[in-house]
Order: sequence, then C-alpha cells, then structure tokens
Amino acid sequence: MNKDNISAIVTAIAVVALIAGFAIYFNTQGSGITSGTTSTSGEFIPIIGQKNENGTFVNIDKSQFKKAKDFAQISEYINTDPISIKDLQDKVILVDFWTYSCINCIRTIPHLNEWFDKYADKGLVIVGIHTPEFDFEKNTENVKSAVEKFGIKYPVLQDNDKGTWNEYDNRYWPRKYLIDDEGYIRYDHIGEGSYNETEKVIQSLLTERAAHLDLKNISFGDLQNKTNTESKLDYKDVEFSKINSPELYFGYDFARSGLGNLEGFTPNQIVSYTLADDARIQPNLIYLEGKWKNNPDHMELQGDNGSIVLKYDSRAVNIVAGGTGNFTVTQDGILINDDQSKDSSSDGTFMVDGQRLYNLVTNKDYGQHTIKIDAQGKGFQIYTFTFG
Repeated sequence: MNKDNISAIVTAIAVVALIAGFAIYFNTQGSGITSGTTSTSGEFIPIIGQKNENGTFVNIDKSQFKKAKDFAQISEYINTDPISIKDLQDKVILVDFWTYSCINCIRTIPHLNEWFDKYADKGLVIVGIHTPEFDFEKNTENVKSAVEKFGIKYPVLQDNDKGTWNEYDNRYWPRKYLIDDEGYIRYDHIGEGSYNETEKVIQSLLTERAAHLDLKNISFGDLQNKTNTESKLDYKDVEFSKINSPELYFGYDFARSGLGNLEGFTPNQIVSYTLADDARIQPNLIYLEGKWKNNPDHMELQGDNGSIVLKYDSRAVNIVAGGTGNFTVTQDGILINDDQSKDSSSDGTFMVDGQRLYNLVTNKDYGQHTIKIDAQGKGFQIYTFTFG
C-alpha cells in the first residue's frame, strides 16, 4: 500500500474512531406484525482501526457476524433488472424492508433518498424490499406509483410471498440491514430514528471497502441535514413518548382489540352499526355507524353513508384507505381543512384516489382529540389508523 493510500485511510479512520468508542444502541418505534413496536438493541463493530504491536492495521474476526441471505421469491423488480446479493459483491448494501402505506416507512424514505444521492457513487447500494402488509400492496402498479411519488431511484424488489422477509427472519416495517463489502451483516436497525448513527455506519463501511479495494482520496461531506421540511411528502420527526394511541386495525384478522360498538366484529358479514347520540366515546376504540362489511384486513362501507369516530391522543392521525367515494373529517366538532392536513382539499373534502395512506390532520401539539370521518359512497374501504 503506498503512502497516499495510507494517508487516505488514516484520515478516514477518524470517522470509524467516532463509532469505535461506543456501541450504537437505539430505541425507536416501528410497525410490526404485532402492535407498533419498539426496536431491539443493535451494535456496530468497525473492522478497520485496530493496530497490532507492529503498528499495522488488522481485521477483526468476522465469524461473529452472519452472512447476508440472498433475495428470495421476488415477484417484480422496480428501477432495476433482476439482482442478487452476489451481483452486488464488493459493494456496501443497505437492505430496507418497507411497505408503501406504512407511515413509519414513509417517514424514513427522505433519509434513504438522501443517502442514495450522497453515497451511490462511493460504493453504497440501497435495495428496498417491499413486503406487503395488506393485499392491495401486492399490486405492482400501486407500488410503482408509490415509488414515483416518493422519488425513489434505488432498486425496489417486490417480496409479495415474503420469501426474502422470511430469509432474514424479519417481523418489522421498516427494518434496515447494512451489509459490508464482504457480504456480512454489520448493522441491524428496527424502526425509525438514529439516522445520524446509521449514516456514520454507512461511512465507516465505505471506508473499510476503500481499504479493501486499495482506493484513495475517499471523503465524505457532512452528516444528513434536514431540508425541504415543508414538502407534502415529508413528515416531521415524531416524539414517540408523547403518542398514547396504538395502531388500530379495522380487519378482524388484524385487530388487537374490539370495537367500541356493542355489535363488535362479525367475520365476513355485513353489520348495521349504531352509535347513540349520548354514547360515551372511550379512548383508542373504533366506533362505527352505518352498514359495514367485516373483511379480514379492512371494513367496507355497504350503504351510501357511514361514519367512524375515534378519540385519540397524539399530534397527527392517518388512515390507510381505498375503494371509492370521498369523505370529510371533523376534529372536536370543527371541519378539517388543507392547512391542517396533507390530503384534504380546500373545502375539507378528502377524495379517495387510490389504496394508500391519507393524513387526516397534523396538529401543532400533542394532545387528545376526537375525530369523526363521514364517508360518502358505497365501496369506501378503511384498513387502519396510525399516529405520529
């Protein structure tokens, strides 16, 4: 190795040393097969930066790390031809498990896009593994529309049969694995947050790759900056400790609690739900009015009109919805307008334009509110409430 190469690596070691002094632990919220979940602890161990008695750099024993599994049972490739882990050897790979209607995933996409822009020419490859939670998320056209909407340029692989999900023993959306240039999983992060820490790991693994390939003059800019915060696609950082409402599902197969209505869930049946004018609305319970079909992963309106009432405790509330029709939303008796919501029109109407996540309201502060959705049009479908 020549002096220029050594100088470049010593300079880059400053990045690694920043991480080497501590283990990266994180505690963030994600979407799981169970309820909205908290991540497990993770640790990154740099491979460059340790010297022996002769003053030369040595590698650590990689037997402690797992080899990355290949992508399995992929049904569609978006933004790429078919690829495998083997095709990406000598690259640093970020594998991101996501699904397009998941609010936790949506909030991470701007960070992934920025990392792609900053590091793709330095050896980083990002691969989004789109594993659906709901059946409509298996539709390739839906996924392609979401990829375009979110400005995703990196490869997205449709994992409709959960082949890759199962290979990685995954249970969460989103989840990120960082794989080094020799194919070892070096970092595992569940949920949102820890973006600067994750970026430090990216830089360190790229530094290692440069050393292995005898590259020189590798350098990095500042860590991620938060820009374009007013974008319609951008979602502000969330203070999870202030959210006191869990994700709530409308499908009887997905629900983790009952309905507020006495009628409850009746699988595969149409039920006429009623709500007394003087009903006492309990927090974090879904209340329905009108005729609704009980489906495994959603409710579908069977009449021309129907309503949903929820008392929640958070700053923002979203729904995953689809089908046909439109709806209006009131919060604490006041009609929501487009200054309070990413998806409302100026007259307070929400148009159902696809099976996706709709932001109903984003308040200035966290707190408890009662929200009411009035839906018009037989065929309106609703899957879940999520909060932020």
